[in-house]
Amino acid sequence: MPTPYGSRGGMAFSADELRVLRRALALALEPSTAAPQDTPTASGPARAAHGADGHRIPFAPGQRVGPGSDRDEEVREFLRLAQSVDEAAREGGRLRAFLLAELDRYRAALPGTAVSYLEQLAGAVAAGYVPCAADLVALRALCATPASPAETRRRTTLLRRCEWLAEREVRARLVALPGGRAPAPPPN
Repeated sequence: MPTPYGSRGGMAFSADELRVLRRALALALEPSTAAPQDTPTASGPARAAHGADGHRIPFAPGQRVGPGSDRDEEVREFLRLAQSVDEAAREGGRLRAFLLAELDRYRAALPGTAVSYLEQLAGAVAAGYVPCAADLVALRALCATPASPAETRRRTTLLRRCEWLAEREVRARLVALPGGRAPAPPPN
C-alpha cells in the first residue's frame, strides 16, 4: 500500500505498485487500447468497470473480459491500487492534522516548550504551512525573551520568515477580493 511521505502530500510506492501504476498510465495515454465509452461497435457496446473514485475504466471491444482473463486481473489491480492511493491520501491528511495539532499544543505550552515549538514551526513552514497570527505573537514573545546570541538569531530569522509568509498570504487574499488591487507590474 502506498504510504504518505512527509506532510506535503507525497506518497511512497512499492515496486509492484509502480508497475501497476505504469500500466494504468500507459493504458490511459494510449487511446487505441480503449474504445469510447458507450459507443456501439461491431462487437457490441463498450463495457466498463468503475474505479474506487467512480471513474469508468473502459474495455476495448474484442478483448476477452471475464473471470480469469488478463484484462480482468489488470482491472482488479488498478482498482486495488486506486483504493490504496485513496487510503494513503487520507492517512497523509491525518498526519498533517496531527502535526498542526501538535504545533498548537507546543504553542499553548510556551515558553517551556520553546525549543520544540521552534523546531515544529520551522518544519511546518518548510513543508508549506503559512503561520497564523498566534504563531507570530508567540514568535515575537520568544524573540523578546533573553536567549543566547545564536538562539536569538534563530528566533529572529524564523520570525522574519513567518512575517513574510503571512504578509504574502494576506496580499494574495486582498488581490483575490472583488475590486482588489492587481499586483504592481515588475520594474523594467
